[in-house]
Amino acid sequence: MTRGEVMDVGSEAAFGREVDQATGLVVVHFWAEWCEPCKQMDEAVRLIAKDPKHPRVKLLRVEAERDELEGVTEKFEVSMVPHIVFLKQGKVVDTLEGADPKGLFDKVALHSPAEAPEPSPQQDQELAKRELNARLQRLTTSNPVVLFMKGSPDEPRCGFSKKAVKLLQDAGAEFGHFDILTDQEVRQGLKEYSNWPTYPQLYVNGELLGGYDIMQEMSESGELAAEVKPESIEDRLKRLIESSRVMLFMKGDKEEPRCGFSAKVVKALDEAVGTDAYQTFDILEDQVVRQELKTYSNWPTYPQLYVKGELIGGCDIILDMANSGELKEALA
Repeated sequence: MTRGEVMDVGSEAAFGREVDQATGLVVVHFWAEWCEPCKQMDEAVRLIAKDPKHPRVKLLRVEAERDELEGVTEKFEVSMVPHIVFLKQGKVVDTLEGADPKGLFDKVALHSPAEAPEPSPQQDQELAKRELNARLQRLTTSNPVVLFMKGSPDEPRCGFSKKAVKLLQDAGAEFGHFDILTDQEVRQGLKEYSNWPTYPQLYVNGELLGGYDIMQEMSESGELAAEVKPESIEDRLKRLIESSRVMLFMKGDKEEPRCGFSAKVVKALDEAVGTDAYQTFDILEDQVVRQELKTYSNWPTYPQLYVKGELIGGCDIILDMANSGELKEALA
């Protein structure tokens, strides 16, 4: 029996086998040919069979007046049709008499809570891509200046990476780095994310500056030193706040919140505008931002939500706005 099917049981033995083999809820519809309300319940049973939220519900039809099934009808004390019996592990957990489709749906939902359908391969790919892009966004903003290279500044593992490191050092830059040889997912994904096919890649304030050739040209003109000069904490906070029209500073990220207040705010934002309409910054990964943003915003707790560079507030304010409908309007 596959999803979308309702099984007509032809004998007591067949009924017993189907019930014994069931791993979840069994819904048994006792019916009769002459009964018009049974047809209405048949349609409701078929809708449940096709519902992907209930893949483990088994649906059986038993003709109540059929001689071969008399023992089943008597066992469940069926005195009228339509009559629905709900079984789990062979035991009756509920019954329903008469034509009541809504009652049937409600009892199925009660005894077999909806299960999320299995994601399709395409949905899996889209989710993986979103998660990778979120990770790349965090990596490219992990420092004001970040060099994606082969090896490390102390031990470069290609000539261009070695030259790029020297250009940054000559410019007096303080920079972070990521060794793309240690992570093939980042190595391949960053090429698409940045639309730049080679390494090294230099990011300044979360934006791609370019590869080695561009770095060399900017070094010769004096532009590189100006671009990579140390950024004040105020400038960095302002840049982070304005990096997205809607920006949430939280514990964890929207894919995996790491405190209850952050999780509540993410849920409210997802319901108001959808998960792609805002960006997040994990304050647990940057203690400087975590401490300094409290002073900058004059707001002592997290999460903090900003829209177009302006502080909206924390968890309580955001949830109040969500309940009143103001949040969706403010973010639209």
